[in-house]
Amino acid sequence: MLISFTSKAAAEVTMYKEHAKRILDLLGKEVDRGVITAAEAPQAVAVLEKEIAETRLHHASDDVQRDVNAHHGEVGNDSDHEGMEVVSFSTRAFPLLEMLRAARDGGFDVLWGV
Repeated sequence: MLISFTSKAAAEVTMYKEHAKRILDLLGKEVDRGVITAAEAPQAVAVLEKEIAETRLHHASDDVQRDVNAHHGEVGNDSDHEGMEVVSFSTRAFPLLEMLRAARDGGFDVLWGV
């Protein structure tokens, strides 16, 4: 299922509900329907920026492990197949973060599920 975030501050942002849930849980919001007011936007931006910074600290070790598994699979040296590229939290959150920054700067709300 998809969730579309709208705001007068930016173009619509659409993402899978399961990915939006992680972001909205961090912000203390319900996933099905809600609003981040212009007054809440600065705090929402700060929370997301902090979480992105945290996930980036651990991202390098995940990349190394994925490379090891891709080049040295369970049956030995298998360099013919690379593993799937993982989409990071920061990549998934970036469009909504940009919308929240624009909403904060312009004094607009961000809505979803309405």
